[in-house]
Amino acid sequence: MGRLPRYNADRLLDAAAELLAGGGPAAVTMSGVARAAGAPSGSVYHRFPDRPALLAALWSRAIQSFHDELFAALSLGEPQEAIRRSARASLEWARRNPSEARVLLTGARELDEQNWSEQARTDIARADTALHEALSALIENSDDTAPDAADRALLAVVDLPYAMIKRYLSVGRPIPDHAPELAEQAAAALFAMRRSRTTNTRSTHHGHETTG
Repeated sequence: MGRLPRYNADRLLDAAAELLAGGGPAAVTMSGVARAAGAPSGSVYHRFPDRPALLAALWSRAIQSFHDELFAALSLGEPQEAIRRSARASLEWARRNPSEARVLLTGARELDEQNWSEQARTDIARADTALHEALSALIENSDDTAPDAADRALLAVVDLPYAMIKRYLSVGRPIPDHAPELAEQAAAALFAMRRSRTTNTRSTHHGHETTG
């Protein structure tokens, strides 16, 4: 049996993620990754032909890891339950993977996206499309027909978790234990408020009919 490569892609990407967390995108250089991983420069170039390829791989690994967990949560239970669980899952993933979460907070544009290969940029667009399609399917399969249903789903699954994660990680603070629960409660409140407004509107309308 052959030996596993000593400096495999994941080890090098782990080093790149740590450099990013400590010094921003500018800190992620080919030579910097080699030093951080304790690897010869040739090992980095063997895995990634240039810096844009390294950064694209860094982003791709982070978004894939995040989406694996998010889509698993989106597939559980009825639509509104799935959305609540997804908000929690995002915070739980970020708590376990703070360096990867920092990669996503940085954003593809800041990671030299314009110089990525066409395939890498296509993969990013496909990942974004997959998330929007998953959310659209949830809304279509729910009994929530309000005009703002899609916006509330995006707020619960994307915007709210992103803001919570950024609040902590952008200043170097760990995400607290209670954050996933708060995210889930906030997501649930978005739909509870809607149901409450709908119920009140129907009750008021019914009252007008019976008193007329």
